[in-house]
Amino acid sequence: MKKQRKHYTPEEKVAILRRHLVEGVPISDLCDERGLQPTVFYRWQKEFFENGAAAFQQRGRTSRQPEQERIAYLEQKIQTKDNAYQPPLGCPLVSRLSDLIAQPWIKR
Repeated sequence: MKKQRKHYTPEEKVAILRRHLVEGVPISDLCDERGLQPTVFYRWQKEFFENGAAAFQQRGRTSRQPEQERIAYLEQKIQTKDNAYQPPLGCPLVSRLSDLIAQPWIKR
């Protein structure tokens, strides 16, 4: 009959690795204690060191970058619209438009 595999959570794996790396417990003792093959322990250790940089990355940074770019684009677009050409108040077109708006009884 086959021996059932034990599936360890990431937290359990880190705890086992910590006992060896920080507390200095020999790998052979940890493997005997947990029923692990040493090759499994070494694979976990390799993955841990290869992916260790991920622990120091800021969370959510990648998802916010496109959002920040869109915000900057929209703010620039608003500024451009605010700086769009506005005819002077004395311009005949502006005067005529303001007269039409002020006199709603005129049929257009």
